[in-house]
Amino acid sequence: MASGEALTSSGYIVHHLTNLKVGEGFWTFHLDTLLVSGIIGLIAFLGMARIARKATSGVPGAIQSFVEIVLTFIDQQVKDTYHGRSPLVTPMAVTIFIWVFLMNAMDLIPVDFLPLILGTVGVHYFKAVPTTDPNLTFAMSLTVFATMLIMGVKVKGVGGFLHEVFCVPFGAKLAPLNLLFRIIEDIAKPISLSLRLFGNMYAGEMVFILIALLGVWQLPLALPWALFHILIITLQAFVFMMLTIVYLSMASESHG
Repeated sequence: MASGEALTSSGYIVHHLTNLKVGEGFWTFHLDTLLVSGIIGLIAFLGMARIARKATSGVPGAIQSFVEIVLTFIDQQVKDTYHGRSPLVTPMAVTIFIWVFLMNAMDLIPVDFLPLILGTVGVHYFKAVPTTDPNLTFAMSLTVFATMLIMGVKVKGVGGFLHEVFCVPFGAKLAPLNLLFRIIEDIAKPISLSLRLFGNMYAGEMVFILIALLGVWQLPLALPWALFHILIITLQAFVFMMLTIVYLSMASESHG
């Protein structure tokens, strides 16, 4: 693309999976991931704020009704899963579900649409789906992990938290073994949380790219896959949200 030459199939795939980058090494920033996720987050925030301002206690409009259904559904999931009391969990669950869903939904835009537009202004690499970037999914999972630890200390106190770390499940005499198991358990949570979202969305994007290689024959496959993919992007947002609630619930409960 950058050279204006026709790409081979492998070159086409690599081109669509290359981020718009700046910097080198550890300090490499994926500008497309940062821009798209930030813009989507801002749109979601402003959109929800606008709906809240216009909300009425009378007969609601279609958009208000839909939002109320989504919020009621998420709030019920929190009540069924999180067994403590925290004003943070439901707003965090709502934010995660809506934000992740909208970022996933970028995968429904035809794979060549944005690259062709941006190519006219000299931007030759641009990944439009932030959740196909492991940097973003890991950043989100680490935020959940940090919240989990902070909530655990807040609910149980420093003494209770340390007691759980060193004394569960085998008692104080096997504190080193308890600590080892706790470290493995806690490290597995953000890794599994991030890789599950990244893997599913990356695979979905790869399927769209492979279908796009069919040229004019892609429509019979692209449309059914896009319709099926709506289920995937919704399910992955729901799974990320539910695992977050579960992890926060586990952090708030006493295990010893």
